[in-house]
Amino acid sequence: MTQTDFLKSAFPAPIALDEDFSGPARFYNRELSWLGFNWRVLEEAENPRVPLLERLRFLSISANNLDEFYTVRVAGLRELANAGNTTPAADGLSPAEQLKLINEDARHLMERQQAVYEALKDEMETNGIQILTADGVSKADKDFLADIFLNRVFPVLSPLAIDPAHPFPFIPNTGFSLALQLERIKDKTKLRALLPVPQQINRFIALPSDEGQHRFLPMEELLLLHTHSIFPGYKTTGHCNFRILRDSDLEVEDEAEDLVREFEVALKRRRRGEVVRLKISANAPDGLKSVIMEETEVTPEEVVEIDGLIGMSDLSELVIDDRRDLLWPSFTPRVPERVTDHDGDMFAAIRQKDMLLHHPYETFDTVIRFLQQAARDPNVVAIKQTLYRTSKESPIVEALCEAAEDGKSVTALVELKARFDEAANIRQSRRLERAGAHVVYGFMHYKTHAKISAVVRREGDQLVTYTHYGTGNYHPITARIYTDLSLFTCDPALGRDATKVFNYLSGYAEPAELENLAISPITLKQRLIDMIGAEADHARAGKSAEIWAKMNSLVESDVIDALYAASQAGVKINLVIRGICGLRPGIKGLSDNIRVKSIVGRFLEHSRIVCFGNGHSLPGKKAKVYISSADWMGRNLNRRVETLVDITNPTVKAQIVSQIMAANLADVAQSWIMAPDGGFTRPEMPEGEFAFNCHRFFMENPSLSGRGSAGASDVPKLTHTED
Repeated sequence: MTQTDFLKSAFPAPIALDEDFSGPARFYNRELSWLGFNWRVLEEAENPRVPLLERLRFLSISANNLDEFYTVRVAGLRELANAGNTTPAADGLSPAEQLKLINEDARHLMERQQAVYEALKDEMETNGIQILTADGVSKADKDFLADIFLNRVFPVLSPLAIDPAHPFPFIPNTGFSLALQLERIKDKTKLRALLPVPQQINRFIALPSDEGQHRFLPMEELLLLHTHSIFPGYKTTGHCNFRILRDSDLEVEDEAEDLVREFEVALKRRRRGEVVRLKISANAPDGLKSVIMEETEVTPEEVVEIDGLIGMSDLSELVIDDRRDLLWPSFTPRVPERVTDHDGDMFAAIRQKDMLLHHPYETFDTVIRFLQQAARDPNVVAIKQTLYRTSKESPIVEALCEAAEDGKSVTALVELKARFDEAANIRQSRRLERAGAHVVYGFMHYKTHAKISAVVRREGDQLVTYTHYGTGNYHPITARIYTDLSLFTCDPALGRDATKVFNYLSGYAEPAELENLAISPITLKQRLIDMIGAEADHARAGKSAEIWAKMNSLVESDVIDALYAASQAGVKINLVIRGICGLRPGIKGLSDNIRVKSIVGRFLEHSRIVCFGNGHSLPGKKAKVYISSADWMGRNLNRRVETLVDITNPTVKAQIVSQIMAANLADVAQSWIMAPDGGFTRPEMPEGEFAFNCHRFFMENPSLSGRGSAGASDVPKLTHTED
């Protein structure tokens, strides 16, 4: 079977379903679709082609994903259901109906996580990595652990009795605790107590081991070994572990005069949000379980009994660097040749022609270098920058501060509403203000999710604007594992567009006209719908009509309906959707010509791209090609400031269509195919067949537009083959 034959067989022919697709049945529920994505992440933890510790990492990611899903999405549905709200989602399900289906699926997912953990634990032991229990430590281990407990753990412990004089303590979101049932030895007096496991120290303690061996003891097991030291004169008669998840969405007053201070208050409220899920050890003593449920105010439906490890997100601690044999082969991102040709001078490289970098295959350090050079260049007069997510010690914020302190005009748009990064962004904004930068926070009702840098440089008697448009965050840590695109250009039209967007963000001056850019919430959604409609017109006129698109999520109902209409007109539509997909492909009479696949692998697919054949086949020189910061979701298209950038440079267009999109569509090794019922399956490859892996392809082959004096003739292009 050739790869082309495989791709043909992977997508089944459109099927007829006995449903009315004029109503809600044409959409698949977004929450169940998200759970489906997390099932795919978990299945990577079972994929034998993935190195052992990377499989453990996938298990940790799936657990962390599920926690965040419950603290945000499920918390919101729970609030609606408790308020009696019966308004249906696009697919027709009420909040209460969604919660029932979510909880059922999530319980199965957690059961599977435990089974995967046990299998991985056995395989790790075979490879010299053990996770012990208190019963499995030796006398020598106990002596070592006694020192660890006394000097590294005991000082940060807060043992808490539970009685009328000591009410049940507050446990923060994701708080993990050991609950104890104790008995005083001398008079049999009963006592209940909690030992919150400190979040400031590692969950897993490394024990002395022979060379090539690694042994770890979970913190809760260490505490069980030392309850006699924590509660002298008592013995333990029963215990359990539990972990709680709280509603973590933020509410901010619309009329807040000081937005930063209001967010600081809201962050404190988040820690005290209502408990939305309680995970507790299976077979916990009835008395302990009852008091924990009563004090956390959870219903039986919100309690999950875990027969195994609670808090699997902490397993990431066991992905140890000194076992390279159990990790992905090391990979060093490339420095674009054109930058090297110009001795690292970013402005000279960009002046030569537009340059598109594909992260993480090409280093994100290039983006940092662009801003650092701007900060130190005496000819640079102004820098404007959006910041949605950054690292704790951000080199980008450092460069902006340096530029401001040097007297350059620096404007930083800091988005305070970046979920779970609000506190970090507040700290960064304070730092920028102290350096003398103009810090603005955008809109109360819209998040600013656009990724733009604009550097204004004096060249002769002209001012030239160098711009960077990205599909990902300005975060050098996540840029090592997220696939994203960075467009560098000094095209005057894109420079003017960037300036207008910054004026919109800082002064609410809505752009009257943009030349090569569409932005939400003003024009982006309608531009997409119009271009989808134009492709449908090409199909009706008998011309070639194709759409290729790649994104994280697709749920916006108007856009989905436009895609359905285009499919019915004869447009061939190929979608690469990593996560949530509310569109149902391959249904006769509705979505005959739509195919959807998801790629889950070594890197997290994060870039957003859309290509239109424009009356011609894809890939082709006549294509209209765009990169974007926006997924096709209601929040991105209607309630955020986002960008859709028209790519006009021929080399960059060829790179996106013939390299990036073609490789994603040709991928077999990491691909899942979506069925009309919303499920995804991984097609089986015949034994011994080569399975094309787009991540490996990108690691091994440089990007077209980043090539330097060597030229681009030896850079492979791919052609996607239709069946």
